This record gives sequence, structure tokens and C-alpha cells, in this order.
Amino acid sequence: MRIRPSAVLALASLLTGCNEQPQQQAATNQPTIRVRADEQEQLHKLTAFNLAIGLKRAIYDAGYHCKMVTDAGFVGTYKNLDMWTAHCVDGKLTRDWAIFAGPDGSAQVRDCKDIPGTGLPDCAIKERPKGSFTSPK
Repeated sequence: MRIRPSAVLALASLLTGCNEQPQQQAATNQPTIRVRADEQEQLHKLTAFNLAIGLKRAIYDAGYHCKMVTDAGFVGTYKNLDMWTAHCVDGKLTRDWAIFAGPDGSAQVRDCKDIPGTGLPDCAIKERPKGSFTSPK
């Protein structure tokens, strides 16, 4: 018995297509579950001075340097992470950092100049905290 190649290809294409629609349909019907941590909520309640301290600490813990935060704020949400930006000044040198606060209390830090082209949100502050970044008042 000889099997024609066209029959094999037709059968193979039918079999590979069988599982595609249910998987795609299941993926689109899945509800999005959003996990939030108390730490993420607390960052939104901080004054500018205390937010600067918290973001600076995250930057240092990640192995980077930030002598003074002169501007910072909430950028938005990316997946289950809250994205914050801190503008750091060290003499004449300045650098903008993206800090991602996770639902497990973790923080991931990236240089904002590395963000374009990654699919991550731009380091544009949408909400600034109240108060001064240089004075606790």
C-alpha cells in the first residue's frame, strides 16, 4: 500500500489545526488576575521626601548610585508591577531610573535610557507626590 504525499500533508495540516482554536479561545476567556501588595499601595501615600528615600534605597539595593533624588513619581502599571521614576543628581551628573515595585515587595531597577524599544512604558511621570524632595516638611 502506497500513501500519497499530498494525503499525508493534508492530514498533518488538519491535525495541527485541531488544537489551535480551543487554546486561543481559552486564553482569551481567561480572567486577568491582579496581585497587589501593601507595599505597592504605601508608595502612593508617601510624601515626596519619603518617596525619594524609598526609591533611592531601591536604587542602592540594586547596586547603583543616586546621591540625591530631585524629582520622582508614579509612571503607571506594567503587568503586576508598579513603575516609578526617580531623577538622580550627583554633582553635574544626572540619571533617570525606572523602579518596578512588585507584589512580593521586590524592586527591579533599570536605567531609563535602556527602556526605549523594550516594550516597557516610557519614564514619564504621571503622578507626583505632594511636598518637597529635599525637605521633610
